[in-house]
Amino acid sequence: MKKIAPGLVLLLTACGGGGQQQAPAGPPEVGFVTVREQAVTLSTELPGRTSAYESSDVRPQVNGLILKRLFTEGDQVRAGQPLYLIDPAPYQAQVANARAALGRARAAIASTEALARRYGELVKINAISRQEAENAITSAQQARADVAAQQAALQTAQIDLARTTIRAPISGRIGRSTYTTGALVSASQADALTTIQRLDPIFVDIQQSSADVLRLRQQLLSGEVSREGGAARVRLKLEDGSTYAAEGVLKFTDVTVDPTTGSQVIRAQFPNTSGLLLPGMYVRAELVEGTRSNGMLVPQVGVSRDERGNPTALVIGAQNKVETRSLTAPRTVGNSWLVTGGLKPGDKVIVEGIQNARPGTAVKPVPAQNVGGAQNGAQGQQPAQGQKPAGQKPAQGQ
Repeated sequence: MKKIAPGLVLLLTACGGGGQQQAPAGPPEVGFVTVREQAVTLSTELPGRTSAYESSDVRPQVNGLILKRLFTEGDQVRAGQPLYLIDPAPYQAQVANARAALGRARAAIASTEALARRYGELVKINAISRQEAENAITSAQQARADVAAQQAALQTAQIDLARTTIRAPISGRIGRSTYTTGALVSASQADALTTIQRLDPIFVDIQQSSADVLRLRQQLLSGEVSREGGAARVRLKLEDGSTYAAEGVLKFTDVTVDPTTGSQVIRAQFPNTSGLLLPGMYVRAELVEGTRSNGMLVPQVGVSRDERGNPTALVIGAQNKVETRSLTAPRTVGNSWLVTGGLKPGDKVIVEGIQNARPGTAVKPVPAQNVGGAQNGAQGQQPAQGQKPAGQKPAQGQ
């Protein structure tokens, strides 16, 4: 076996040791989005209940027995359509009695007026006293008054007779009947015979904090937020999570604040031609408050909180050094924060590789990728083919 020279061993050892040395590491890589101003649609989601556009409890206006029910429960009825028939016989008799009394009163007018004319002639020749002549004139006037009273009594009797046929006061869908044929009803009863509701269009009553209502009004007055057409648009999410196809419009905000909850009722109106919405349904209303023309959106992943709970963001400053910015971010829009202070258009906010960024240290900025908020307001770029995400370590062998 041949021996290796000592010098050659030292040379091989030196060459092997040199192969273990590593190149110095560069600054950490972070992904950023560029902040820009844009028109931002502001909306809020609030709970609400549907209510009928019109609702009418049907009650009798005369006393009597129900002879017939003239509708099918659950059907659409029109205003003026007959619903119930109350026994009309007593009221027909009252009409006949009032008509006879009117005839007697009219007959009395003829005799009293003729007597008044004769006494007028006789008093001129002093054949009767003046008192008798004046009494005859008074009797004629009373007879005319009796005719007017009997005409009113006849009209009242005819009205009561007409009310024995109970008609629909409004058009809409009629509910179940709480009284059946043969039931005795009265004009003073508290219970309704049935209820009619007009469901197209339909109202949605929404509860919103009075503080939020005040803030929105101030923004509208200052021009910070604008509305097309002056009315807020509303969309609905139903109980099963689906979105209602038709869009509604805000009608009014109640002028009274509930002192127990500090909220106000907002009423929106929706078309309901299909009858899908029924009174009393629970819904989620997305209220489109308006548009902010100079809004700035930052992805939520790029905003954190300091020890006091105030929002902050890491921004790439001069010489690619990291800076901390305190933000004013009053609300979220989708998966982004709406920033109204602390940033200006063109700032680069770090949203990827944040764990590698330290304030005051230099970083290697690259455009962020796969950030949903970048599509809403902060401008990001998709990586080129084969480009690795920011902050990702190279795989073995790269």
